[in-house]
Amino acid sequence: MKSSFEPVLTKRKAVRFICFLLFFLVYLYLMPGCKKNSVSSEHGNNNGNNNPPGTITCTGAKADAENIQLFPADNAWNLDISASQVDPYNTDIIAGFSANAIKADFGSGLWEGVPIGIPYTVVCGTQTKYPVTFRANSYDDDYGDQSDAGPYPIPLNTPIEGNGDGDSHVIAIDKENKILYELYNASVNNGHWEASSGAIFDLKTNTLRPAGWTSADAAGLPIFPGLVRYEEILKGTIDHPIRFTLPSSKVKPAYISPARHKVNSSGAALSSLPFGARIRLKAGFNITNFSATNKIILQAMKKYGLILADIGSSLYITGAPDERWNNDDLQLLGQVHGSDFEVVKFNN
Repeated sequence: MKSSFEPVLTKRKAVRFICFLLFFLVYLYLMPGCKKNSVSSEHGNNNGNNNPPGTITCTGAKADAENIQLFPADNAWNLDISASQVDPYNTDIIAGFSANAIKADFGSGLWEGVPIGIPYTVVCGTQTKYPVTFRANSYDDDYGDQSDAGPYPIPLNTPIEGNGDGDSHVIAIDKENKILYELYNASVNNGHWEASSGAIFDLKTNTLRPAGWTSADAAGLPIFPGLVRYEEILKGTIDHPIRFTLPSSKVKPAYISPARHKVNSSGAALSSLPFGARIRLKAGFNITNFSATNKIILQAMKKYGLILADIGSSLYITGAPDERWNNDDLQLLGQVHGSDFEVVKFNN
């Protein structure tokens, strides 16, 4: 009797095993952590927004952005101004902020509960694109008539500057198509972005925004090319001007290329700077005793200078948050003052 039932039992066991195996494979596939297009980011950044499944089609590393040529070689953002002429009104202009110290407006950790600096994300050419609704809110007006319509391939869980408080800049770089997308005063609402303004920059061209148009920055400039990024420190060089701000009283209501927009600032005609103007650290300023990181930043200030991009605190330079920054070390940049700079000549 036993021998006559054995083949049947063996077949049943085999069928049960195959069914169990198929069930287990389906279970693994459906688990959130195993989905092919599950949402992820390089450092686990999440501002509280939840993406629908499949919104991120690849994960880009911050280092990928450093492999992109930011505008053609002859673009203003790549211009070495270390030997450029000094502006004839240099003395009067510098006097307005000579006593102010450089402040690194970026770093590691949190300040008042939010990351320090303007974050960015890197995406692929297949990234899902979302519409942007341009609107005013309690923070600022609607500049939709000076914005690029989109849609924008910015994942809905992209970090927002200040976690949504203040300027709330949002930046994404398409590493394959070499296009930069930036929003100002941005937020997520019902599966799409809302913002006061937005700009799209083709990093392969020298095309400027239309004259008089703002961007995610008051000056109508791109923000990302002016950020101090930790990945640049790893490369050992910063090859662009650094974004900085001055109070309204030190900014004239004007702009020069590559800036495209002015504001109703109160700076005097001959003793203040227009948007887009550059100042550079004097060639003779001694950087010997600074850290290796700060030497890279200061050397860029000598070669490429600082570019005026927005109204804000005096001599605040902008960078991206990163847990690898040493905040105590960055504070030592405060040993550099406005009097250590000179104004690169511009047309008044």
